[in-house]
Order: sequence, then structure tokens, then C-alpha cells
Amino acid sequence: MIGALLDRFGDGAVLAMAGALVGFVFGIAAQHSRFCLRAASVEVAEGQFGPRLYIWLIAFTAAVASVQGLIAAGWVDVGASRQLAAVGSVSGAVIGGLMFGAGMILARGCASRLLVLSATGNLRALLTGLVLTLVAQAALSGFLAPAREALASLWLIEGGASRDLLARLGIDAGLAATLAAMALALSLYLARRTMIPISRALAAAAVGLAIALGWALTYWISQVSFEVIPISSVTFTGPSTDTLMGLVDNTRLPWSFGIGLVPGVFAGSGLMALVAREARIERFGPATPMEQYLLGAVLMGFGSMLAGGCAVGAGMSGGSVFALTAWVAITCMWVGAMATHRLLASARRAAPITPPAG
Repeated sequence: MIGALLDRFGDGAVLAMAGALVGFVFGIAAQHSRFCLRAASVEVAEGQFGPRLYIWLIAFTAAVASVQGLIAAGWVDVGASRQLAAVGSVSGAVIGGLMFGAGMILARGCASRLLVLSATGNLRALLTGLVLTLVAQAALSGFLAPAREALASLWLIEGGASRDLLARLGIDAGLAATLAAMALALSLYLARRTMIPISRALAAAAVGLAIALGWALTYWISQVSFEVIPISSVTFTGPSTDTLMGLVDNTRLPWSFGIGLVPGVFAGSGLMALVAREARIERFGPATPMEQYLLGAVLMGFGSMLAGGCAVGAGMSGGSVFALTAWVAITCMWVGAMATHRLLASARRAAPITPPAG
């Protein structure tokens, strides 16, 4: 079937269709489940273990269990993926992860959450996401690129087994899938104990399954195509920059998985918001200062390019294939987010109360 589609539409168009399908599933599931790393990290920073954390755990463990299950069954091979095969940066994962974590607290959402919220009418998320994308492009190939390259080169790690966390631990995909499935079952149980609606819990699991679908489709296309097709899954910073630059710098968009992914997520989350009657216009206000969001966007844009991906690209997609740098990055995102939230909370408590005029 994939071969017939490639013959009829070409590699790029089929990859874009695959990206749109994965993005549509992700968008619907992320909007309904309220999947958000920022919200989960805030909950943990406040010493709580509740619904936001369990939603994130369900999504993450579902991604790991499904991806490793596909690998164990021999249906997918991710050994040639950028997250495993290419040279990685541990220093980039640490510094970039901390920056991204701090940025998503300031901007009240990571790259994926900003895209999802933009589709529901949140103008704060839309503007913040655009700034994030521009900074990411500057860090990739613009005036911020030398700084990114200098920080990334501080501690490099070879691709292959050195970057494969499972290979380092001597664990095979079957055992990893089993352990992740057990963690998923525990997360679902805890979610039910906190009265999370079953539809939201299942939607969170669908977020993780979308990650597996992305890996599977790009791998299957790569096995049929005569061209060299990069094996990848859901990530947002890179595809967002490609989409934006394509729209402003080309009369025709170069088709790819990422080009289909971004509009797919936007359509899926927007549709879900309309069906659930959750779509509404939201603007900046006194309680949502623009400068805080923009600073968060700058930190996330640069941090994601330095860390090798956003909270979903590095944390979920990279984490699901056990790329060492991805696990370092997502850990540092958690640390940066919780530390920033606690600092902001302390600053708010220490701020003097101004009496009303008159």
C-alpha cells in the first residue's frame, strides 16, 4: 500500500500525509487530555502528585511501551535515527534542557502546548510560538548559531551504542517494553484514583501512541522508498521553523513529515476544541505579562535547538527510543521548570503588597 502511494504521489507528499495523520491524532489527544509537561512540573514543584503528573506519565509510558514493543516485534528499527546514530551533545542536553524548562514556565507551555493552544484561539500562545520559532531558526542557522555550536561542543558523545541507553544498560527492547507497560498500568491506576475521566486518560495514552505511529510510518516509508528517508517522529521546533521559513521564503513548500505534522496538530486540536466548545479568544493581560512570555519563548527557542529537541521531540520521541541525550535533556527540563517555578513563587510571596489608590 505504501509503495503504491509513493508511486502515485511521490516520497515528499506521502511523508507529509503521514505527518498530517500523526499530527491530527496528536492534536486531538493532546487537547482533550490537557497533556502538558509544564503543568506536570508545576504540580511536582508544589509537592503534589496529581492529575497533571499522571496525564504526562500515561503519555510518556505509552510512548515508550508502544515504540519498544514495535522494535521488539521486529516491525520498526530506529537504529538509523538521528537521535541514536548521529553524534550527540551532552552539554547541549544539559544547558538546553535547563533553558527550555525555565522558558516553558515563563511562557506557560512548551512548544507543543503552545501550538495546541494556538488552535483554540489563544493569541498569547500564537505570538509566543512565533517568537520561539524565529529564535530557534536563528539558533539553527542564524546569528545565534555560533553560540549554540560552542555550547554543544563542550561535551560530545559518539552515535551508535554510546548514545543508546538500553545498550549501555544491557537491556533489550522486549524487557524495556514490559517495564514501560507495567509503569503505564500503574499510571492509569493512579489516574483513576484521582478521578481523572477515562476519556482523558485514554487520550493521554493516544498521545504516546502518536509517537509510536510517527516512528512506524517514517520507518515503513524508508523501507519502500528508493530515496534516503530520515526516520523520525513527533517533534515541534524543527518542523515549525521549516514550515515558517517555507511560507515566507518559498513559493512552494518542500514536502516532508514535519511539514505535514504542524498543520495536522493545529487541525486536530482546533477541531477538538470546537467539538468540546472550548475554543475562545485569549489575549495578554495584567496577569499574563507579554514580556514574561517573550522571554520564555527566547529561552525555549534557543534551548530546544541546543538540547536536540523540545519537550516532545527530545523528551517523548527521543526518550521512547532511549537516546541517552534525550533522557538527559528531559531530566534537565524537569529540573529547570521546577526550579523556575519555585523561584517565581518565592518572588511573588516576597513582593510588597501595594494598597489600592484612594
